[in-house]
Order: sequence, then structure tokens, then C-alpha cells
Amino acid sequence: MTQSIKTKPAAGSLAEQAHAHLQWEMSKHRLPMLSFVELLPTQPAKTQEQQGMSQSLEELAKLAAECRACPLHKGRTKSVFARGDDKADLLFVGEGPGYYEDQQGLPFVGKAGQLLDRMINAMRYEPKQVYICNVVKCRPPENRTPLPDESAACLHFLEAQIRAVQPKAIVALGRCAAQALGAVPESGSGWRGRWSQWQGIDMIATYHPAYLLRNPEHKRIVWQDLQQVMTRLGK
Repeated sequence: MTQSIKTKPAAGSLAEQAHAHLQWEMSKHRLPMLSFVELLPTQPAKTQEQQGMSQSLEELAKLAAECRACPLHKGRTKSVFARGDDKADLLFVGEGPGYYEDQQGLPFVGKAGQLLDRMINAMRYEPKQVYICNVVKCRPPENRTPLPDESAACLHFLEAQIRAVQPKAIVALGRCAAQALGAVPESGSGWRGRWSQWQGIDMIATYHPAYLLRNPEHKRIVWQDLQQVMTRLGK
């Protein structure tokens, strides 16, 4: 009696080839067949930590709105927490809210924010696809730079935001943001265009959009910094 010989079937894509090979091997050992769909990889279930991430950011925003850790709370109209995608690959950090941000409760919505949005568009992102926040969540008087103790009092909010979002890259906008995240060298100079890391996340510091409104001749070098970010993110 002649025994039939099973031959390996031909297939097209790599996935189909792998499926055909596995079915051929299983048939030799008389094991139950699996469909192509059953063999496709499934998305891993979100951990409890990931599922609670958005809620954590919501809770942080509420805490920031009630915070009285420094004198800036006395002059705030609204706490300014963040805007954008809390699962973004790219995160921008500025220094603090201005007048329009204080009124609306959103970061970077004035003229500097309009410039930032154009910069983000030039990077082939929509503003809603990135995460935008500030070092301090309340407006400093007359839009001045936050004082070191004000930045220190608010830093835990910023650090918690970055840990929750887990971006692939951070852009620190201005010296204040760069200093808060440890991106300014001990010499105090050469911070712009300098790559460093914040808890394993790539970070580059560049000039703040408000600075560019006053010094438009520096837009070119900021664009060079942003192009480096695009390269790192595969854009």
C-alpha cells in the first residue's frame, strides 16, 4: 500500500509562507489545524497603569488647578495644564502661561503659540498630535520668567506629565524649560541645540517661540534643531 506524501504548499507573503509551513509541519504530526487569522499576532492588553494614565493626568490637572505651593496662584485666572495628545511621540515644554493662556486655561494660544503651531506643522505634525505643556502652571506677573523657587514648586507636575505621556522626544523651549529638566550644562552656555536625556528620553533644547518673535533672524537655527528631532523620530 502506497503512503501519500504531504508536500509543503507554496505561498505568497511572508506571513502566508509562515502559516503554510506551520500547517504542513502540524499535518505531519496529525495536530489540529489553525486558521491564518488565529495565528496572527494580537495586540497586548493594556496594563492597569496604562489604562489609568489619562485619568492620572486628569487628576494631576485638578491638583494643579488647586495648587497653592508658590505665590503664582494668587494671580491666576485659570491653571494652565496642557493641550494635545497624551500619547504623543513628541512633547514640547515651555516656561509658563501668558495672558491669553491664563484666560483660556490652555498653553501656547497667544502669538507665540501660533508660531509654535506653525513650527509643529512644518515638522509634519498637527498640533493635536503632540503634547504641549509648561514648567509652571500659573501665569507669572507681567509674563516674566518663572523664578527658581516657582519652577521647583511646580516641577513635580511636569515630571508626572512626562512620565505619563512617555514621549519618544522632548523639546525644551527656552532656557527656563531646559534648566528645569537638567538640559543646561554646568557652564551655563551652549544649551541651545544640545541633546541630552531626561530619564532615558531624548531631549533637545532650543529657543522659545516668544524669543523668536523678538528675534526672527534666529528662526533658521531653531528650524535646524527641529529637523534634528524629525530625523530622530523618523519624519
